[in-house]
Amino acid sequence: MPSVESGGILLIAATTENPSFAVIAPLLSRSLLVRLEPLSRDAISDLIRKAIVEPRGLGSKVEIDDAALNRIVEVSGGDARRALTVLEAAASRVLELSTSSPAVIGLEDVGASLESALVRYDRDGDQHYDTISAFIKSVRGSDADAAIHYLARMLEGGEDPRFIARRLILLAAEDIGLADPTALSIAVAAHESVALIGMPEGRIPLAEATVYLALAPKSNSAYLAINQAIADVKNGFAPTIPASLRSNYLSKGGTEQAYRYPHDDPNSVVSQVYVEGVPEYFTPKSSGFEKGLVDRWPALKRIIRGNGA
Repeated sequence: MPSVESGGILLIAATTENPSFAVIAPLLSRSLLVRLEPLSRDAISDLIRKAIVEPRGLGSKVEIDDAALNRIVEVSGGDARRALTVLEAAASRVLELSTSSPAVIGLEDVGASLESALVRYDRDGDQHYDTISAFIKSVRGSDADAAIHYLARMLEGGEDPRFIARRLILLAAEDIGLADPTALSIAVAAHESVALIGMPEGRIPLAEATVYLALAPKSNSAYLAINQAIADVKNGFAPTIPASLRSNYLSKGGTEQAYRYPHDDPNSVVSQVYVEGVPEYFTPKSSGFEKGLVDRWPALKRIIRGNGA
């Protein structure tokens, strides 16, 4: 580090990981970060053609038809290494099976060369975080097709299905919440199912939960409520618990405090102070099951607060 800082060493480095996580902060702060973007389709296509004729490459031992070339460009995702890996696998296949010279790589050869190991997914790198992020946002956005696609990419890439199931549980509580309380039970059931039956059958309950959550009505009202309440507590909002609500609600003088038992009321709700000066945390949304709370919660507050809400 001192040599880098003094300029004694000119450090040029590359990483496929997110430098914010993979590079220590002191080094990152002293570096000029240059982001390399995926290559264009034309650049990948040119690279493949050069690799075919280059003596250090395939040396013109093979040719490739347009459909096969376009398929490699498509699956490469702008990654030159991935494109060359597929090309090499397809070339090895046709050189082994073909009797013509030069051998011609066709669409079928490319398809046969695409193994699950080639799925661009790194469980410990950016692809891990990017794909689960895209999966969650697709479910949150109610796109069942996109969510199933990302689920398949994670499973084929070797992601731990229990990790996916745990994220579905969190998503059900955070993004669906009271709009469909059943969603949380379905997510938990999917997690338990994966633990019981394992893979590859575990993909089925994961897919079921994914589609259900994607198509369920959405609400984050409970998520917002608890976040605001925690923020207030951290900022010092912690009024004294009313004597009538304490576990031992007899005062030191032996006088029983006026706790009102809600079930003694025909509507099971009474006027009573539960938190002195409590802010309004929960605001129901007009979505799914929660729509029924839009009128109910204000009506309950009017009774609880003594018509003061």
